[in-house]
Amino acid sequence: MANPFSKGWKYLMQSLDTTIEENADPKVQIQQATEAAKKQHREVTESAARIIGNRNKLEMTLNRLVKDQEKLQNNARTALQQADKASSEGDSAAASEYTNTAEIFATQLVTVEQEIEDTKTMHAQATQAAEQAQQQQRQSEARLKEQMGQIDQLRAQVDQAKMQESSNQALESMQGIQADDSVPTLDSVRDKIEARYATALGAQELTENSVRGRMAEIETSGQDMAASSRLDQIRAELAGGSAAGVTGEITAGEDGTGEDGVEDAEASPEPSSDDTSEAGKPGAPSGQ
Repeated sequence: MANPFSKGWKYLMQSLDTTIEENADPKVQIQQATEAAKKQHREVTESAARIIGNRNKLEMTLNRLVKDQEKLQNNARTALQQADKASSEGDSAAASEYTNTAEIFATQLVTVEQEIEDTKTMHAQATQAAEQAQQQQRQSEARLKEQMGQIDQLRAQVDQAKMQESSNQALESMQGIQADDSVPTLDSVRDKIEARYATALGAQELTENSVRGRMAEIETSGQDMAASSRLDQIRAELAGGSAAGVTGEITAGEDGTGEDGVEDAEASPEPSSDDTSEAGKPGAPSGQ
């Protein structure tokens, strides 16, 4: 059975990590990622430098051993020459000493040559490791440059996100602003002005229609008066013509008879019996 305290502690730590991750500042996390990438590249570079340094050290060791080899060879050759010379001179003791010295130089030479062979093997391995380390260091440098480019892009995106969030907050705050009820709005003022202007235009239209109506009425009245005057004139002319005709007939009757001296009885015909009877009926209209 799992320990409840250990389980609770792990749960608490996981919950804390989640809370920190959710509330963490992106720029801080980007900075942490930047430092981690730089640290990794620095470690790779230092490791490559150590490997290359080991190769260089082996090269220096190999060069020193080669010099020691040459020196020992020369010393051994010189000792042999001196031993041969002493032997030829009959000095066997000196010859024996030179021979022992030559053998010592030869022993040291064998050791140095063995070290040279070992050093050459290690140098070859170090050279191969150095080449691999240089390749890894170049790859790490290229990866770091790529990561730095991505980090710059992330920083720009964080700035854009913050700017957008600020804009959204400003818009939300603007939407929450309400107009002051104690101050008239432009729309209400515009409605009042347009209503008054429309009313004034209506009154002007009514006035113009009334003036036109009066003018039309006056014009019509003038035409009626002119027509009535004209009718009176025509009546007067007609009346004047009738009076002239009656005057001419009377004048002709006073002159006498016609050609045969007989009075023109046809000028004033006598009424017929029908006309007399109609005039004599009661209820018939009088000649007024």
